[in-house]
Amino acid sequence: MSESTDELSNAEATEAEVQEPIVSDETATTGIDQELIQSIPVTVTAELGSAKLKLKDLLRLTQGSVLELDTVAGSSLNLKVNGAVIAKGEVVTVGDQLGLSVTEIVSPMDRIKPA
Repeated sequence: MSESTDELSNAEATEAEVQEPIVSDETATTGIDQELIQSIPVTVTAELGSAKLKLKDLLRLTQGSVLELDTVAGSSLNLKVNGAVIAKGEVVTVGDQLGLSVTEIVSPMDRIKPA
């Protein structure tokens, strides 16, 4: 091959490299942009318990009323993401704030079961 043919081949190879999209290793293997997925906002809720009331009983609640929940004192709380239970934990205090110490992660198969 002549020197000009080699230069042409190198120029074509360089041009081809420039035109290819830049893809991270994670995106190349899974086809999913992990950074994009991780930037999606979700709603996280710590569920202490629940109660079923008639509307008239709900309307009678005032400041200082006690609402009995279906949860036993000292039992685990549910940690929900977008309404699905993903973990269980215990209430902790962090300074003047309340927090949740995760004690159990719910298995992925249990997360998709209807409530």
